[in-house]
Amino acid sequence: MSEPLVIEVRLSERSYRIEIGSGNLADAGKLLAAPGKCSHAVVITDANVEHPHATQYADCVAHADSEIDVDLLVVDPGEHSKSVEIADQLWRELLDLGADRNTVVVAVGGGVVGDLAGFVAATYARGLPFFQVPTTVLAQVDSSVGGKVGVNLPGAKNMVGAFWQPLGVLIDTDVLETLADREYRAGLAEVVKYGVILDAEFFEYLEQHVDQLNRRQAHVLRPVIARCCQLKADVVQQDERETTGQRAVLNYGHTFGHAIESEGGYGKFLHGEAVAIGMLCASRLAERLGRIPPELTQRQFDLLHGLGLPIETPDLDIEGLMDAMRRDKKVSHGRLRFILPTRLGHVELVGDVPEEEARAAWW
Repeated sequence: MSEPLVIEVRLSERSYRIEIGSGNLADAGKLLAAPGKCSHAVVITDANVEHPHATQYADCVAHADSEIDVDLLVVDPGEHSKSVEIADQLWRELLDLGADRNTVVVAVGGGVVGDLAGFVAATYARGLPFFQVPTTVLAQVDSSVGGKVGVNLPGAKNMVGAFWQPLGVLIDTDVLETLADREYRAGLAEVVKYGVILDAEFFEYLEQHVDQLNRRQAHVLRPVIARCCQLKADVVQQDERETTGQRAVLNYGHTFGHAIESEGGYGKFLHGEAVAIGMLCASRLAERLGRIPPELTQRQFDLLHGLGLPIETPDLDIEGLMDAMRRDKKVSHGRLRFILPTRLGHVELVGDVPEEEARAAWW
């Protein structure tokens, strides 16, 4: 087991630590037992992660502190589980288990599990403590950090949710060895995003280490994941609840990407796959508006392609895609707004974008 890297998310009384290591899942129970205020842990996972990771984590907690009762709840894998219906199912199961304010909800899984379990924790009994154990690249570098939790509505992604910070985040890069190739690559889209929006040197590092990332080499993955977590922590510390607009930069590519997920039917496109295509659409839009040269779009194209991510807009109904974008949370007074690059490592929220330009940026 490697010595973990530690990132601090400083949010006053809501501050917490992100521990990033290799082989540290086996020691995870001590982190939950350490505060001494937990008498009941409910681990929420999906059927893909139940064995071995979620059961291993539950056993670790039970062995770390015999005073903690541990229950395991399992949902179906996939975006369709991130719904009000499944949240309702989990609320009822928590009630049956006697969950109370001394219960900690633990999400062991990818972004869907983290968002769903976090939303259930935020809303049950007006808020239960919550711990994140992300098991996918996407969850480790992005969705497990920052406290955004929620579920989808049939026509709009992440439309029902809350800001609910975890007690902590534990990341074990060894669990990525069991991750399906498609899921692994989808998570790398969010990694690329951080380079485009916040750190040009990091983007260059990714360009130089495509082969190592494709081979999941731990000595490259750990610092890459740590850098993403640090970049996100820096943004969240400045704008925890998206009141100043600074946190909006994290949504680069997401307006286009969420439209693809919605119009394609949740589950057909993985979130990271849709974001990869969405980033290229957003970059083309920035080109059309004269904000960046074509070379910046090409560099993103080359890196995403090198990492095995989709780069072509799927054959979906354009009117359906545009309707989905009009329901995006960044829409203001009925006008489309986008996160667009001005140079590598810097993006801005751009309002009042003509619909014809957004439409043309799809291809």
